[in-house]
Amino acid sequence: MDKSSKPSIDDNQLVPGQVESINTALNDQSDAQAFHLYVQNNRDFLKKHLPEMYRLDKLMDHSEGILGFESLAHVSLDDQQYPIPFLTLGNLNQCKTIFFITAAIHGVERIGTQALLAWLQTVIQRHRWDALWRGQFEQDIAIAILPMMNPTGMIKNTRCNGNGVDLNRHAPIDAEDPVPFLLGGQRISKHIPWYRGRKGVDAEIEFQILEKTVDRLTQTGKPVIALDIHSGFGFRDQLWIPYAYRKQPINDVAIYMALKILWERNYPHHNYAFEPQSSAYLSHGDVWDYFHRKVQAEGNLLLPLTLEMGSWNWVKKRPVQLLSFSGLFHPTVPHRHARVLRQHLGLLDFLLAATRNFEAWRPRDDQWYAMEQVAFSMWYKN
Repeated sequence: MDKSSKPSIDDNQLVPGQVESINTALNDQSDAQAFHLYVQNNRDFLKKHLPEMYRLDKLMDHSEGILGFESLAHVSLDDQQYPIPFLTLGNLNQCKTIFFITAAIHGVERIGTQALLAWLQTVIQRHRWDALWRGQFEQDIAIAILPMMNPTGMIKNTRCNGNGVDLNRHAPIDAEDPVPFLLGGQRISKHIPWYRGRKGVDAEIEFQILEKTVDRLTQTGKPVIALDIHSGFGFRDQLWIPYAYRKQPINDVAIYMALKILWERNYPHHNYAFEPQSSAYLSHGDVWDYFHRKVQAEGNLLLPLTLEMGSWNWVKKRPVQLLSFSGLFHPTVPHRHARVLRQHLGLLDFLLAATRNFEAWRPRDDQWYAMEQVAFSMWYKN
């Protein structure tokens, strides 16, 4: 993204305190240089409260220019400010398809960012020695990443952002069918989880940044497959397709079924439940429901997926995690944590390859109709 597309956000009102202002680091430096200086100047604080940002800085250093970097905005918490980093690999202007990954839209679900950074490390290392792997990023595909959508929520160890808003209940879209009480999104109070924010006011900065990024990636007319990484629901890892706001099938259900079949033919022993989110629950304000409908209305193609890590298994194996709110979303035993970091590498590699080769498996004509019928019978029987 070019810097002229950044939203206008006034950081001059933020007062530096324990954490040095990123504006102090900016001056005439590039975003990457400013980010590195910011992290180094606040190393002790970030290691304790936001170690993922410290880890990202180390990763950027080791990438030696392989990754593009921008700070899209700075969000505030307790008079401190934190950047929202945006990473790229490949040329967003010249590529044919885009793989877009986001994590930590719910701050407490930081395992998603950690798993994403673990995969990114393998991508960088393979980029160094595998010429065929490296060649795909010249013109075929680009990766765009928002690894820490909600840094203030990560600092606070909460689902919501610094203003108490649940960003994945915040989109201006209401469910057409009944939703679970509170869980499906509520406007009662920001002191209750799943708060959507006040109706009719400006959207939260994090949502604005995500929307601007989606617009930028999709308005090129290139197919975009998006993966949003979460944790905290179920005993099994799940790959959800839209919608969350209604039970009726998404228009692109044939493409999703073709992707599911492709996945299962290549990874027949996988342990993911691949299904619509509406099979689990419905909700108001789902960002990917909103973006999918918006992008489709513009005549472009966005295919969102949600990876929901089944964290209840971690709690089942170690019930003491119930005593900690973060324990409901994060594996605390070291060997289990390491297992989670490696178990999704295959999925991310597959989705990268599927995005790059989208035209090779995209259903058309009679195949489209066949995929629709399979999807209707498997996912929408009722």
